[in-house]
Amino acid sequence: MASQRSNPNDPADDLTATPPDDPPQHIFRWDLDKTYLDTDFDTFGDLIRTFLQKPEDKVNVPGADALLRELLRREGRHQRLVTFISGSPRQMRRVLEEKLRLDGIEPDYFILKPNLRNLLRGRFRALRGQIGYKLKALLTIRLKTPVAPETLFGDDAEQDALIYCLYDDIVAGRVGRAHVAEILEAARVYPDVIAQILQLIRDNRLVPSVSRIFINLNRHTPTATFNPYGPRLVPIHNYFQAALILFADQTLPATPILRIALDMNQRHRYTPAMLANSFQDLIRRRRLDPAAAESLAQALREAPRPDAAVPSGLRPGALIEEFTSRLEAISDRRAAPLLSDMGVPDYHALVKAHV
Repeated sequence: MASQRSNPNDPADDLTATPPDDPPQHIFRWDLDKTYLDTDFDTFGDLIRTFLQKPEDKVNVPGADALLRELLRREGRHQRLVTFISGSPRQMRRVLEEKLRLDGIEPDYFILKPNLRNLLRGRFRALRGQIGYKLKALLTIRLKTPVAPETLFGDDAEQDALIYCLYDDIVAGRVGRAHVAEILEAARVYPDVIAQILQLIRDNRLVPSVSRIFINLNRHTPTATFNPYGPRLVPIHNYFQAALILFADQTLPATPILRIALDMNQRHRYTPAMLANSFQDLIRRRRLDPAAAESLAQALREAPRPDAAVPSGLRPGALIEEFTSRLEAISDRRAAPLLSDMGVPDYHALVKAHV
């Protein structure tokens, strides 16, 4: 499918892309910086260096591109879409699109922030604030396609956990428009953006659609920080952990898990022990049932595997044999209850912690 883009010169910031011809099977929403790209922008110098980087110089978060390529593989009539919603300025569109093209990724929608327009209009809070911008973008893009299961990817550098969970609670009808208005006012979102978001809520079909949320721990935030958001949100130390959860969710079969494991071993030096430890960490944090380890080990033993040696000299079969033996050891552990759902979070308290 050709990439569907918002109009970078549209003063109303409307998303003018046309919906795809066929209903999607699954939709993946990705943040870009610190989620897909390993980007530094903590200082002004970092921002300048990031802006001047060539596409081929931009570095991925380990495993992000491998996972996304696997998620977008189309089998038969099934169709999967990907949206990037980034806080990067629109002036970086050409470079960022070229970087994604080099990775073999073609977004169906690619939304960048109108920071120059915000600056010219004196909307300085909007330059760094993400809640109003991303929530509006998510609700707008949802109107462009039929409702389908959604998986959202973000990071802990900004407010992705809060934004994604609030979006989920809105479209599922768990948080009403009046409550949303109060939350956005507390977040100091501009009144006209609040009004636009409330209209988008009215226009959207309010049925549950978010199946999973992942937060990449770029800043190594303690994982317990995210417990108020419930089991729908999984903080991850690497994208192999996301792949494991998606296997348990039946969103990703075993063979892609094998390819992602090999990619992370070859390109990012993840050993079988490190991969198995990633699985064990999810079990320890009550994010994954040990029975999933047994299921994955069996599926990997039955999956076809390439025979050629990887650049390190390790044969894929040897890596998988070691990994599956470790999984089988994990599966013998007694299962602890998974993290329970605690209902709608206290968004006022969470916003206050961020503002």
